[in-house]
Amino acid sequence: MIASASLTTLLFLLLSQHASGAPTASTAVVGLSMPIRRLNRSQNLTLVAQQAKDQRDMLAVKYGGQSLQQRGTGYNLYVKSFMHRVYYGTIAIGTPPMSYDVILDTGSSDLWLTSSTCGTGCGTSPTYDPAKSSTFHNLSTPFEIQYGSGAVAGYIAEETVQMAGFSVAKQGFGVVNALSSAFNTNPVSGIMGLAWSPLSSTQQTPFWQTLASGGSWDSALFGVQLTRYGNVSGAAQNEPGGVIDMGYTNSSLYTGSIEYHSLIGTPQYWEINMNTLTVQGKSINIAGASTAIIDTGTTNIAGPATAVANIYAQIPGSQAGTGQLEGYYTYPCSTTVNVQFNFGGNTWSMSPADFTHSQVSTTECLGAFFVSSIGQGGPSWIIGDAFLKNVYSVFKYSPPSVGFAALSETAIAQNGVKAAVPSPTIGAVTAATNTGAASRAAVGAVSSGPLGVLFCFWLASTSITFLLW
Repeated sequence: MIASASLTTLLFLLLSQHASGAPTASTAVVGLSMPIRRLNRSQNLTLVAQQAKDQRDMLAVKYGGQSLQQRGTGYNLYVKSFMHRVYYGTIAIGTPPMSYDVILDTGSSDLWLTSSTCGTGCGTSPTYDPAKSSTFHNLSTPFEIQYGSGAVAGYIAEETVQMAGFSVAKQGFGVVNALSSAFNTNPVSGIMGLAWSPLSSTQQTPFWQTLASGGSWDSALFGVQLTRYGNVSGAAQNEPGGVIDMGYTNSSLYTGSIEYHSLIGTPQYWEINMNTLTVQGKSINIAGASTAIIDTGTTNIAGPATAVANIYAQIPGSQAGTGQLEGYYTYPCSTTVNVQFNFGGNTWSMSPADFTHSQVSTTECLGAFFVSSIGQGGPSWIIGDAFLKNVYSVFKYSPPSVGFAALSETAIAQNGVKAAVPSPTIGAVTAATNTGAASRAAVGAVSSGPLGVLFCFWLASTSITFLLW
């Protein structure tokens, strides 16, 4: 009788969720996944130089101890953007829920969205309209955050936020009504930070941390797999960018065991020790400069000037950049550069394709390693997507740690695949549009058959697919 009653109850819960279309925080312990999308980078040299400078300046502010709004993950797909080299995914916010694309950033801790009151300054990306949500609550607290390449300003509010089937009520976030042009790139409407609460400029607990600490996940962690398109000709502006797995690790995407490394000190960033760095078979001296932040929101890899110069000294024909490319190095595109990292266990290789940031002439390429201008007191290294595309990464709540595992053949086969950009997997919601634009069709709705299977899957494990931007 007990077993029968439990089964009946489970079926009732599944059918109830099926009808509602979007789980809430009261959903049973689960793990989910979300697709990520990838927005491809521009090959225009002027834009490449500007984007390189913006990345360098952004890190100086982001990790230099100044106040800034941090950037901002179930099964959610990433999208990769070819123009701006950032991975983004989809969240839903409000009641009724509306979907928005946001940068997913393990190097920051705040969530913010552009507001419908922002006007033309926020570009053509979809904007958040508080008047259309019954769960909006204005905390009437202003905020302003300076970035290296611009600033955002607005006020702090609370809302119901969903991602990959998980829901958090009264999630604090920033409603932006003014921002610099550096941030108004369609289709991204904001940032979701995936680091720890002490970093939050808005002093709000990050979405992921609420779920991890509250028992909403089967395992208190999330995993990330990113795709590679930089060495693919004819890549579209948006491409499938990988996946973020919330509440579980996706064993189909990695092989062997996950090697975990404890965070340094009180959790703020995902910061770990780096033991060795090898380039072209030569060990790079990193003594006294061996702390590394694992940052999905940074495209390349930043490090101390002396160590970066030593890296390029192993590559004949390399030269230090000037002007907007100051801090970067060029090198002959014909050179295959082999890089290996060790964080205290296995040695992890970085594909030569990921060492190339961009091609700046018929023979010269811009390297992925650049000089950090963070200054004294900041982290030694910022390890971004150039390395993370080579491993399955795991960000663990307790004990606080970062894990790496070798990519499976299934994961590797996703690199460079010319496929349709994944749809958001956040339940049945309406996709938001820029003020005055016509509404798009619902993007998260799933037919009755697959939805039932998906909710059963949610009770065990789930992921988010990323889009790269």
